[in-house]
Amino acid sequence: MKKTYLFFIALCFMMPFVGAQETIDDLLKRYNKNNIPYISVQELAMPKTNAIVLDAREQDEFNVSHLKNAIYVGYDTFKLSTVEKQIPNKDEAIVVYCTLGVRSEVIANKLKKAGYTNVKNLFGGIIEWKNNNFDVYNTKNATTDSVHVCSPFWGKWLKKGKKVYPKTND
Repeated sequence: MKKTYLFFIALCFMMPFVGAQETIDDLLKRYNKNNIPYISVQELAMPKTNAIVLDAREQDEFNVSHLKNAIYVGYDTFKLSTVEKQIPNKDEAIVVYCTLGVRSEVIANKLKKAGYTNVKNLFGGIIEWKNNNFDVYNTKNATTDSVHVCSPFWGKWLKKGKKVYPKTND
């Protein structure tokens, strides 16, 4: 009887947390090591923020939409030597982004290990950017509402815009 009572008390205590909506902050804490500082989408969008923006997603994701003037560096195809040629000054301000901020942390860490000193990870990636009503651009440099979200798991975070999923060969 005492065990049942304790179980009931514990269950009542935990109920408010069961099914609680995970936040992007929770997600990034779960997947990232948090050893690269974040920059918010609001800060990056400010005119005074002067940084080179690198897109650490795959080419098909970049083609659907990307931040204005972002340089595609990829994730699976990432080559440090290509970045070193494009950005020889290792003190240059760099912001790396991906869909939500997980892959971009991996790429940012590679840049940090290569000696880049001013690298930040865009908190919430292109999804957070779009959710805050900032423009994204397609390959024709025209604004679009489409954002490649990779899968329904990652796509659930996009609240504004059109979700685009990978094409299947069915």
